[in-house]
Amino acid sequence: MDRKEIRIAGFGGQGIVLSGSIVGKAASIYDKRFASLTQSYGPESRGGSCRAEVVIDDVPIEYPYVVNPQAQIILSQEAYNEYGKNATPDTLVIIDSDLVKVDPDQNPKPLSIPASYMARELGRAVVANIIVLGFLAAISNIVSYEALKDSILDSIPRGTEDFNMKAFELGYNYGVEHGSKV
Repeated sequence: MDRKEIRIAGFGGQGIVLSGSIVGKAASIYDKRFASLTQSYGPESRGGSCRAEVVIDDVPIEYPYVVNPQAQIILSQEAYNEYGKNATPDTLVIIDSDLVKVDPDQNPKPLSIPASYMARELGRAVVANIIVLGFLAAISNIVSYEALKDSILDSIPRGTEDFNMKAFELGYNYGVEHGSKV
């Protein structure tokens, strides 16, 4: 496997940085690869733009910034307008269909999951990011299913393991049913 670049973008309060950390930890600790994480967020802690970028490789990473992402997880309209709308045709774009309206002329169309809705149905909107990571595991080989699962369990508050695993599995199963492995 060669260098993989992943961008996760949305707004503060959605667990963007946590998601990037989980992906990086999954790749480095559990899949035994190298990973770097960079993050950026606006001056507001909640509601401002937020981005986490993860670079994964089989060799030590010399340049830790995303240049040509293979995958983008877009969780806000602002992030879609900045990153997702103009993604290259070979970039896997995943959107939260509850929060992002795509350009009807975009080709190829992004893959979508109603993660915010699914999280509210579970009873806690804060797990939408975990649902999306389950979806990512189902439709891509960027990091392994088991590594993501282990990384989530290692990254979340104690006492929330069962709930977060339910959210992860919900996203994974949605991806198996509605996505296509790339």
